Amino acid sequence: MASSETSTQRIPPFISLGSARAVSAPNALGSVVQMSTNLVDNSIVSRETTVSGGGNVMDLIDDSSPIARQLANETRRRERLLGRKLPKPEKTRVFTVSNQKGGVGKTTTTVNLAAALASAGLNVLVIDIDPQGNASTALGIEHHADVDSIYDVLINDLPLGEVIAPCPDVPNLICAPATIHLAGAEIELVSLVAREQRLRRAIDVYSKEREKNGEGRLDYIFIDCPPSLGLLTVNAFCAASEVLIPIQCEYYALEGLSQLLKNIEMIQKHLNGDLVVSTILLTMYDGRTNLAAQVATEVREHFPEQVLSAVVPRSVRISEAPSYQQTVLTYDSSSSGALSYMEAAAEIAER
Repeated sequence: MASSETSTQRIPPFISLGSARAVSAPNALGSVVQMSTNLVDNSIVSRETTVSGGGNVMDLIDDSSPIARQLANETRRRERLLGRKLPKPEKTRVFTVSNQKGGVGKTTTTVNLAAALASAGLNVLVIDIDPQGNASTALGIEHHADVDSIYDVLINDLPLGEVIAPCPDVPNLICAPATIHLAGAEIELVSLVAREQRLRRAIDVYSKEREKNGEGRLDYIFIDCPPSLGLLTVNAFCAASEVLIPIQCEYYALEGLSQLLKNIEMIQKHLNGDLVVSTILLTMYDGRTNLAAQVATEVREHFPEQVLSAVVPRSVRISEAPSYQQTVLTYDSSSSGALSYMEAAAEIAER
């Protein structure tokens, strides 16, 4: 399903970082500078772009205007990403995207980071273990009750490869969907043998199958967790080597973080000694408020090595994209939200 205004172009974001629409910024003389890029030509306005009177576009922007400053900043950020080739990891990196507080951007972060990395040519798998199935929705994957899903993998020992489906909008991106049956999986897992390790074993078997069949190795696996700390989330922690924590830039998010870290310590001690909290991403950042800046500062002070430099702002485009069964990168690759997730993906890949 696509928007007639914003979704007619489906171009991988690391290839095309521009927009088909023109963005207007007032200059010091009150005239309007038309800054646009051509998606078809995969080009973007750069500092060297000249205008009719000689000089360049960036010089015509009046930095005293907040909108113009934001425009200039985003243009510089896009230039740094344009044409960047992300390195392949030495081995498959498995991330659990988790935070027991709901509404902090776990699913949004999962699907958009996965789409950004896949658009850069890396092989990416998203495993949706949230009964709500929102990650499956955002990637355009069917996940009604009749579809074989990750539930069948965990409970009925169905091979992971039999439930995986390709994302229709992003090459190299595949997804193991979730269905409503997962809502009862917590109870059903209790009586099963090795209940905490079932997802990990399924991933290991699938990876060996890919190698045996001559398919490319998976570079990244992202597991989207439910907003709880039950057996589904424990399975995700046992299957992963890294934890990615999205933190909303509000006070309640800090309270939830301390409890999450205690639970991760218990997993490290008893079930998965290789698990580390490698990445923290600040989401829903509103630069107009002091609170957001204070939360960001406090998180960076406590976790200087884990917190990404990239910050995801509050964005209408990010909120709209799932209603079209898309990520924000395919829905509107020119938006500030898409730019932030591309920066975050590049930062993760280069760590």
